[in-house]
Amino acid sequence: MKKDQIVFLIGRIQYKAGRFLTRELRARGIHGLGVSHAEILGALIFQGPLTMTEIAKTIDKDKSTITALVNKLTRLGYVERQKHGADNRVNHIAVTIQGEALRPAFISIARKLRSLSYRDIPDEDRETLVRLLTKLNENL
Repeated sequence: MKKDQIVFLIGRIQYKAGRFLTRELRARGIHGLGVSHAEILGALIFQGPLTMTEIAKTIDKDKSTITALVNKLTRLGYVERQKHGADNRVNHIAVTIQGEALRPAFISIARKLRSLSYRDIPDEDRETLVRLLTKLNENL
């Protein structure tokens, strides 16, 4: 492997992980969701209600993009907007009962993806990989 192919390989990994996620969602009868929708749902399922700004930071997407994605998730019945206390300008996005019903599928898909991804990679190497990828991410 040439050392200047790192960013290319990361892109390929992201592409393959996205394809895997899409296949797994469809296999479980979950249609109409793209990878970014799944990222938002996963964040809300596992972290609880978040503001649009928090979602944007969590999945590293522009806030205007998040708005369109959340709007679709709302239309599909997976999430809802909730007013935040006394400040009516702040909305939290939370999963609905229908969205919460996806938790077992998301857990199963995440476990399967980790198992495939980390196969034959010792813990020590995974720690090094995370450290290096974190640094690369910070550099960009």
